[in-house]
Amino acid sequence: MNYQTKYNDILISSNEEITEEEVKAYVAWSQKKYAGKRIESLKLTFDGEDVDIETHLASESFEKIRRITGYLVGTVDRFNDAKKAEEKDRVKHM
Repeated sequence: MNYQTKYNDILISSNEEITEEEVKAYVAWSQKKYAGKRIESLKLTFDGEDVDIETHLASESFEKIRRITGYLVGTVDRFNDAKKAEEKDRVKHM
């Protein structure tokens, strides 16, 4: 038997029916464990006294930061012509 519910935009699926109080407790535990991350879904698998909690986190976007000509930058679009030329002329090590 599969049971599904949503709580705070988090999809919770379980192999057993659980109360709203239990849902809140599992969500609170996951939010504490993964503080600062956005949780998309929880999959709860009950096996007797044991519970397996599978947490799916939302993907995070990031900007690649590089060190170019002594500066930490994501892109060179804000560089002036001299800095752009310096970046173009440098030896790239891969």
